Amino acid sequence: MATRIMRTRLWAIFLGLIVCVPMSAAGIKLYLKDGTYQLVKTFKVEGNRVRYYSLERGDWEEVPKSLVDFSATRRGEEQEKAAERRILEQARRIEHQRFDSIPATGYQIKPGIGLPTTEGVYLFDGTVVWPLVQSAAKVERDRRRLALSLALPAPLLKDRTWVVLEGAKASVRVATRRPIFFIEATDNWGTKAVLIPLKILHHNRLVETIQTGIGVGKSGELRRTIPLEQTQVAPGIYRLKPIEPLQPGQYAIGELMPGGKLNTDVWDFGIAGTSRLPSASR
Repeated sequence: MATRIMRTRLWAIFLGLIVCVPMSAAGIKLYLKDGTYQLVKTFKVEGNRVRYYSLERGDWEEVPKSLVDFSATRRGEEQEKAAERRILEQARRIEHQRFDSIPATGYQIKPGIGLPTTEGVYLFDGTVVWPLVQSAAKVERDRRRLALSLALPAPLLKDRTWVVLEGAKASVRVATRRPIFFIEATDNWGTKAVLIPLKILHHNRLVETIQTGIGVGKSGELRRTIPLEQTQVAPGIYRLKPIEPLQPGQYAIGELMPGGKLNTDVWDFGIAGTSRLPSASR
C-alpha cells in the first residue's frame, strides 16, 4: 500500500511538471516568409495586416499579412504539440522504469540502496535513485543572423546554429542541490562525461552554440560545463559529484567525443527551485 501511494504521488508530480508550462505561456512562433519568426503570445489577422503581441518586447506590433508564412506557423504549432506528447510519454516510461522494471541489485550506494544492473545514467538525491532518460538534441539555425549576414556587403558574422532540447523543462526534476550521478557503461564513457548547465532559448533548452565560417567571434562548439569530481567505484561504474551545489535550473549529462565534440544524445534533468532560469543571448 505504501509503495502504491508513493507511486501515485510521484506520478502526480510528473504530470504537474509537464502540464505547468502550456504552449500559450511558452509562446508561439509566428513565421515570416524570409525564414525568420517572432515569438508571440497571440496573433490575429486584421484586414491586410497581422497584429501580434511580442513576448520579446512586451508590446503589440504588426506586419503586412503578405509577409507571414501561415503554413510554417501551423507546422510549428503542430511540432510543439507533438513535443509535449513526447515529453508525456517519456514521463510514463520513466515511471514504469523507476518502479517496475529496474531491479536495484547492482552496486550498493549505501546500505539498502543500490544501482540497477543495466547500463545507464542515474541520479542519486540522497534517498532515491532516479534513472535519467537519454534525449536527442536537435540543431536549430540562427535564421536572423543568416538574414543579417546576407544583407551585409562582407561576411562580418560567423554562421551560428544552436543545439537544443525540446521544451523548457526536463521530465526528471529533483529538489536536492547536491545530486550524485552514476554512469554504468561497458565502454567506460563515464571518464568523458561533462555536466552542462542549460539556458532557455525560444522556449527550448540550449545545450551549446556552434559557430563556423568567417567573421567576428570564436569558432567551434561553445558550451559551459560545471566541474565534476569523477571516481571509478566499480568496474564500468563511475561516480560524478559536482564540486559546488547546483543552482535551480536545467542541466544535462553529456559525453565528449574525440576532438572535444559533444554527443548530442544527452541525459537531461532539472533542479527544482524558485530562481528564474537564464535566457540565452542572441
